[in-house]
Amino acid sequence: MSQFAIVTGGSKGIGKAIVQRLLQEGISVLTCARNESGLKELVKDCNAGEKLLTVPCDLSNDAGRKVFIEFVKDLKRDVDLLVNNTGTFNPGTIADEPEGSLEQMIDTNLYSAYHLTRAILPQMIGRESGHIFNMCSTASITAYPNGGSYSISKFALLGFSKGLREELKDKGVKVTAILPGAVYTPSWEGVDLPQERFIKPEDIADTLWGIYSLSGRANVEEVLVRPQLGDI
Repeated sequence: MSQFAIVTGGSKGIGKAIVQRLLQEGISVLTCARNESGLKELVKDCNAGEKLLTVPCDLSNDAGRKVFIEFVKDLKRDVDLLVNNTGTFNPGTIADEPEGSLEQMIDTNLYSAYHLTRAILPQMIGRESGHIFNMCSTASITAYPNGGSYSISKFALLGFSKGLREELKDKGVKVTAILPGAVYTPSWEGVDLPQERFIKPEDIADTLWGIYSLSGRANVEEVLVRPQLGDI
């Protein structure tokens, strides 16, 4: 049986590029997204048959996380690779952003990764094998104007990655935080900047695959990927 990966938020952008790269490498993939039509388009684009499974659900709330976690458990498959990619961004300042912004950012960008990881960890620890990638951001290490609660949530996700790495380093399970700068995804469409100014989603997928391909004796704990001309 082929290796098995879970990639959250896989219907577009970085997540979609990662799903496509893993399928290209012969790895079976389970992904989820809130938009069912986006998942159907992904299945059509990938044409991967039974090697690609999709579940429409919202990982930003307990009900959606429960649906997805139960689906994973019912599969009764060892998870070799977990990519916590689900995320959202709302610009704003801490002083002026709408009430509830922090809760929304934490629910989506942190709790989705935290709860799904905890559900999958027992099998990885039991096998002394597995790799967890958390999609952080340059906003995980650098505050910037209008970052608000998004930056807070991404700082927290990097902290989660660091703690997880310390807990799992002697258990055979790898943990990697990827910190991309501006990647050209649907959220940037319509911006008055050339696409060449952005990182390609495929660049992040290639970075992940290169790290995953290393021997068991090496782990990339954090990787920072910026546009060649610097942050936007």
